[in-house]
Amino acid sequence: MRVIHRAGKSGIGSAHLEGIDLAYAQGYDRLVTLDCDFTHSPSLIPEFLRRSEAADAVVGSRYLERDSLPGWTMVRRSLTTVGHMLTKNMLGISQDATGAFRAYNLNRLPRALFQLVQSKGYAFFFESMLILQRNGFAIAEIPIKLPARTAGNSKMSLVEIQRSVSTLFSLFMQDQTNPGRFRLAPPSAAPKDSG
Repeated sequence: MRVIHRAGKSGIGSAHLEGIDLAYAQGYDRLVTLDCDFTHSPSLIPEFLRRSEAADAVVGSRYLERDSLPGWTMVRRSLTTVGHMLTKNMLGISQDATGAFRAYNLNRLPRALFQLVQSKGYAFFFESMLILQRNGFAIAEIPIKLPARTAGNSKMSLVEIQRSVSTLFSLFMQDQTNPGRFRLAPPSAAPKDSG
């Protein structure tokens, strides 16, 4: 097992990007990301890996089954639901775009794809989903249940919520005015033989 210790707080998105970059550098075929406070059940990892055989990315969804947020407060449940509705209606992402429980098939996803992600905070999750979708990659979903947190504290502060909402509106505007910003450049054509 390898642990990356990072100096200071640079944002959850930057942590995911660093982990993804390391996975590519180490030649991993698959990568699973999840919260390590056991709100994401490690018992589901084999199912994520199985589904990633046919999909480019697999996301855990809190919206496929009823009662998927047992023990959550009304405020936290409402914030999550509003976030889902905004990413669905503004960015056109039907999947659960704000969760961290995911599997990436790195054999099928170009490393350059993640270099298009600019968000370093929580907005990483929906920006990366937008980029996956805009580049035509297949995204599968697995229903998950998220129990109320029993250890640690959420890093989602009011400031981070405001920053994420601002980023969401910025991504919406960019997607309308400059959609190419979210797409990988097509491979350049081979030069013609002049001889």
